[in-house]
Amino acid sequence: MTPTREPSEVARRTHQAVASDEAVTVSLYQSQAKIYARAVTGFFTNWRWFFVWATQIVFYGLPWLSLHERQAVLFDLEARRFYIFNLILYPQDFIYLTGLLIISALSLFLFTAVAGRLWCGYACPQTVYTEIFMWIEHKVEGDRSARMRLDKHTWSANRAVRKATKHGLWLLVALWTGATFVGYFTPMRDLMGSVVTNALGPWQTFWVIFYGFATYGNAGFMREQVCKYMCPYARFQSAMFDKDTMIVTYDENRGEPRGARKKSDDPSELNLGSCIDCTMCVQVCPTGIDIRNGLQYECIGCGACIDVCDEVMDKMGYARGLVKYATQNGMTNGWSKAQMLRRTLRPRVLVYTSILVLITVALFTNLFLRDPMRVDVIRDRGALARMVEKGWVENVYRLQLMNATEQTQHYAVHIQGLDGAVLTADDDGVFAVLPAELRAVAVAVRVPPMSHAPGSHPLQFVVRALTDTGTDGGSVTESSTFVMPR
Repeated sequence: MTPTREPSEVARRTHQAVASDEAVTVSLYQSQAKIYARAVTGFFTNWRWFFVWATQIVFYGLPWLSLHERQAVLFDLEARRFYIFNLILYPQDFIYLTGLLIISALSLFLFTAVAGRLWCGYACPQTVYTEIFMWIEHKVEGDRSARMRLDKHTWSANRAVRKATKHGLWLLVALWTGATFVGYFTPMRDLMGSVVTNALGPWQTFWVIFYGFATYGNAGFMREQVCKYMCPYARFQSAMFDKDTMIVTYDENRGEPRGARKKSDDPSELNLGSCIDCTMCVQVCPTGIDIRNGLQYECIGCGACIDVCDEVMDKMGYARGLVKYATQNGMTNGWSKAQMLRRTLRPRVLVYTSILVLITVALFTNLFLRDPMRVDVIRDRGALARMVEKGWVENVYRLQLMNATEQTQHYAVHIQGLDGAVLTADDDGVFAVLPAELRAVAVAVRVPPMSHAPGSHPLQFVVRALTDTGTDGGSVTESSTFVMPR
């Protein structure tokens, strides 16, 4: 069997020129050789497919779930409301998104410190959709050798049909993915209705095509190049690794010197290691690297080389684990798997875990205790104070009442902290606010003439939520000021 990628023409010409002591012009650009990844089965492959199914069931299924006669998960940018099951968030709740991003970053640091690029190898959208597209390619065009033969042949009816079928299926998956993504921002059933009736809006059409094209290009063509050249994670991952990080490792002491042999041969008599130099680990690698050359930044930690090497070891009658998850300290010191796992609870990991737990608990505790009623008090900027009948002094305010629940709420407004002050408002200061609505109401506060000294005086607006029985269902107090003219 031959390696996945042969030496490039540039490298061959350069070698010949050096050998003949001739000058040669070498282009700084080298085209990327296509990688034909071989299909593989095994423990880590099964886990990878588990995450493919799990992530896609959630991604494609969530927009179709309904709750309280609306989409269960919907980010309604036009109405500036974000529905996440029973939780309703507003732009003012941006702090929760910040907390979520911090949790995601810390989780990435933690998982990387413990076991390398787990996210990249199992749950990253680039990996997931590449797996889906490669599966379609395998079913339509055949296994690795069949795909290589198909691409080498001149164009024929068979090749045209297979290529058209593959790209047609890729486009269907890509466009469905784009439509599903847009379905998180536009109600999914309305979106599908617009597609059926050919009434899709220009922006919806643009984003469906944009995300569909991105999926089609990244998973169908760019694949490993996204991980190697576009994703920044591959570049700074080494900063999160240490010598106790579990990474995909080739056991050089056991495998070298490598060489081909018959199954019946005794490796010790041939002075060979366990590696039979079959290059299967290279052929199954989605990024086309040779793990026997050591860990490289292109490695996404998917474990495909482990699965295929274990298969080869089984066929040869050798012990598994020539390629495995291990740590640098474990390989250097000859530690067992248990010894390497015990090093998981090292200070760096404990610090990451503690910070992650604290922030997660704080975020969700705050969400659980979050008051569904919000009140903002804004003074009338047109007139700080004015005289009304009988010489009373009046200040006008605008109250923004936000109802973050799924039911209509009635809020009663009162004032306190200013002697002799009287609140005047429509409906005796009781306002109905529809579900998930922000309502602005105008109220006025009056005080008797000469009752307070000129200047600014503090007061508080108390807004109480009334239950169906008229009792207090919670309250919010907002401070403001009352201005007395000179």
